[in-house]
Amino acid sequence: MPPTEPLFQQDAYLRECDARIVDVLPAGVVLDRTVFYPLGGGQPGDTGALRAADGREWRVQDTRKGEAGAIVHVLASGPVAPAVGEPVVAVLDWDRRHAHMRMHSCLHLLGSVLRYGVTGGQITAEKGRLDFDTQEDIDPGRVTEAVNALIAADHATRSSWITDEDLDRQPELIRTMSVQPPRGAGRIRLLDIPGVDLQPCGGTHVARTGEIGPIAVTKVENKGRHNKRVYVAFA
Repeated sequence: MPPTEPLFQQDAYLRECDARIVDVLPAGVVLDRTVFYPLGGGQPGDTGALRAADGREWRVQDTRKGEAGAIVHVLASGPVAPAVGEPVVAVLDWDRRHAHMRMHSCLHLLGSVLRYGVTGGQITAEKGRLDFDTQEDIDPGRVTEAVNALIAADHATRSSWITDEDLDRQPELIRTMSVQPPRGAGRIRLLDIPGVDLQPCGGTHVARTGEIGPIAVTKVENKGRHNKRVYVAFA
């Protein structure tokens, strides 16, 4: 299966792109390039549409990783699937994606305030959560205030790349305990919020923290003897 060029890695603000169908599978279709982010790292797969020049449209109800770097666009039932070689325009459900970008960046700020190992996480368009490896009490009000201060400071975010070997020499960059960054492709993407947070992340993010908007820590749960789950929602 041919790989898909992940345009979202270079510009998370692209809302659509011209593309070509390179494979049709039972699970969906593979494009040569896409703005659709596939499920991974706690961030949901994007939804949207594929549009043909003659007016046909296919609803993309999910996006998943395929084999060998392919990205599979899962289609809802509708018109006969497009054919291999057919040109389409891939169009995101932008409001949903942008909410994922805001929340994903917010969770990086949450992790910079709570400096514990991360054992899990999840993102939706309305809220998110991180699980932390700690027995210490977490004060929702204090954490809300600290994260909102980082948001209000309007820090820039940026992406960079390092090699597998560079990451092996800097294991402190890896905050996630249950999932390791994928190796083998020759390079690993980092999200850098200078002076605030730096860690491997393949997700999509806002350009500045001020774009996140105010948030609130809505709940802290004990999820085991040594695990605290912290929920965050847009205020």
